[in-house]
Amino acid sequence: MLDVATVLLADGVGFPSGESTKIVIAGFVVGVVVGITGMGGGALMTPALIFLGVGDAATVVTADLTAAAVYKTGGAAVHAREGSPNLKLAGWLILGSVPMAFLGPHLLTWFAPGAELDYYLKVAIGFALLLAASTYALRLYIQLRHVRSGRFAGESDPKIRPVPTLLVGALGGLLVGVTSVGSGSVIMIALLMLYPTLSAVKLVGTDLVQAVPLVLAAAVSNIIAHGLDWGLALPLILGSVPGTILGAKIAPRVPTSFIRRAIVIVLTMSGLALLDKSGWAPMGAGEDDTHPVLIGVAGLALVVLVPVVWGLLRRGVGLPMFGTPTVAEIEGDRRGTKNRDRESAPSRPG
Repeated sequence: MLDVATVLLADGVGFPSGESTKIVIAGFVVGVVVGITGMGGGALMTPALIFLGVGDAATVVTADLTAAAVYKTGGAAVHAREGSPNLKLAGWLILGSVPMAFLGPHLLTWFAPGAELDYYLKVAIGFALLLAASTYALRLYIQLRHVRSGRFAGESDPKIRPVPTLLVGALGGLLVGVTSVGSGSVIMIALLMLYPTLSAVKLVGTDLVQAVPLVLAAAVSNIIAHGLDWGLALPLILGSVPGTILGAKIAPRVPTSFIRRAIVIVLTMSGLALLDKSGWAPMGAGEDDTHPVLIGVAGLALVVLVPVVWGLLRRGVGLPMFGTPTVAEIEGDRRGTKNRDRESAPSRPG
């Protein structure tokens, strides 16, 4: 039986001081956000750990996937017990995602051996973060149009389309296996586009269930390819698991609309900053030639533009720029949103 304290104290890794404390805090904060919003932790955890400087990109990705395999299993178990996932749909996704998630890390090491691995991995994660931000924004817009058109009145268990579902799983599995990003963002938007009548709870439940074997396969493959730093993985698990539980408990009392919009901004800034840090040619020449002012200006621009653009999109489908349905209502209680639109009834407290 592995002694947690022994592992954390081995090789000079102290707990709960020093780097381990930073890792626990980062894991806890990201876990809370994941528990509140349901968004994938890899898109937030991986760049946070890279910017903390607790390891190279491959080490961080492996530890993040290992921690995600733990806390995603708990979330999937809850959804499976409540009967919310579409298990047939999840099965087709798993058939596509698991082999590619296992293959992904080895493909990267074959094409980017030695010192090039860290550079290419940071570039891949940077673009994956930008993809996650854009697909999440696209997901909100698609759901907004569906709510407005009333398309959610359809069946919640649609007919499965095996070939496109397998392809979605394969592409998502490759992305997760290489970068740890995508299991809770990119795959979900693809599901929403393929199965627009799938209810919110089934969409989230199906994504969580398929994510468990996907993340496990990606974690095992990354451990084989790069090894596992227990001094990083264990503090991450110790922080993220209670954070996720706390986030899930306080979710009903937190205004998630602002948090979700903030996550889009953070993902975009993180993606740009990681490309900058990697030395990707259009951004700079590596860690010694970064552009923090440029990243900050981009963040401020997004803070101003995101609400305005979202308001204009709402107007484009015949809704006021601001107000109901909120982002949380669009992603959550679709039936309740439709009823409020029809009856103009006041929403229930809490």
